[in-house]
Amino acid sequence: MSFQRPGVLNGTQLVHGDHGISAESEVAPSISVTSTFRAPVPNITADLDGEHVGAMDPNRHVYSRYSQNVSSRVEQILNKVNQGHAITYASGLAAAYSALVHYKPKRIAITGGYMGCHGSIAVYLKGRFENTPVIDLDDEYQEGDLCWLESPVNPLGESRDIKYYADKIHAVGGKLLIDSTFGPPPLQYPFKWGADCVFHSGTKYFGGHSDLLCGILVVKTAEEREELWHDRVYLGNMMGSLESWLLLRSLRTMHLRIPRQSASGTELAQWLSRAVDVPAGQEYDGIPGGMITKVRHSSLQGTDGRGFNPATQMEGGYNATFAIVVSKAEYAAMLPHSLDFFVPATSLGGVESLIERRINSDPNEDPLLVRISVGVEEVEDLKEDLRQGFQKVSKAS
Repeated sequence: MSFQRPGVLNGTQLVHGDHGISAESEVAPSISVTSTFRAPVPNITADLDGEHVGAMDPNRHVYSRYSQNVSSRVEQILNKVNQGHAITYASGLAAAYSALVHYKPKRIAITGGYMGCHGSIAVYLKGRFENTPVIDLDDEYQEGDLCWLESPVNPLGESRDIKYYADKIHAVGGKLLIDSTFGPPPLQYPFKWGADCVFHSGTKYFGGHSDLLCGILVVKTAEEREELWHDRVYLGNMMGSLESWLLLRSLRTMHLRIPRQSASGTELAQWLSRAVDVPAGQEYDGIPGGMITKVRHSSLQGTDGRGFNPATQMEGGYNATFAIVVSKAEYAAMLPHSLDFFVPATSLGGVESLIERRINSDPNEDPLLVRISVGVEEVEDLKEDLRQGFQKVSKAS
């Protein structure tokens, strides 16, 4: 049975895409806690020589470091919704490190983006005996380079042109890894624009409930996925049983959560942007003027000098996480703690809206920048919360 509808995050795939993996009669799969499995009876007509020990067939499970039923269900669904071959890891940074081990780049081109990925690169380079320079995305590339592109980029929520960098790196025989954490399905499908590997911190939108750590790599072929699986066996950075079960639960509702968050996030970003040019002493829709100096979001970028328009790349809707820049450091410090519905916490992608002064998590960030992750609450309630929060901060200041 086929559920394929290209470019659409299909609810049928998410709910039923793991059927056929197990003959169990449970509607909601149980958490698998076993670390080892009963070996199958040898059969000369079956391929039981270990070659496909990483397969998703429950009759082939041998040891939970290799595979187990719930994580196999998860990866089966991730294959479908990401239009590739997916493998899961214990965290986003575990996936990032595994990608570096897999590609063994001669140089790494990266600019800005999530500080954790820069940290993973630094740890990877500690174990390299060969010099592996880190260069800027807009430097000239050479054969053997890995372009590590993040789009939309953390914490700004602005998009980069995947096709431009894919063409640039492929021209010298290199590879493009795209960190699409801010642009999960159905918002963005990076393989369509030339990506070789798609990376997600599954902790965020795939998990969606702020209660698990997960990393995901998606590649184009089953053979490359098998190579990643062999590396994972000996790196030992697979997801735990509970986290796999939580992720499976979360995948069932991605098609409901993410479009809602995208629509609300876009509405809030554009609404807040209208307060940017309002002078102090005046208001825009209850937001005091002079407090917000800029709003950073893919929908506010427009078309760049090369003709790149984020709307084309983000065909399923814009990102639900974005940034605002305020006029005073005290505003950035106080605002997250002056709201009722926005939780003052790091991370993003959960059903609850989060807000943080980003410098508290990334000491290299602008002290005036506040990152906002929009959840699934009613957008008018979130607007009212921001109104009262800005007013409270303005009066206190």
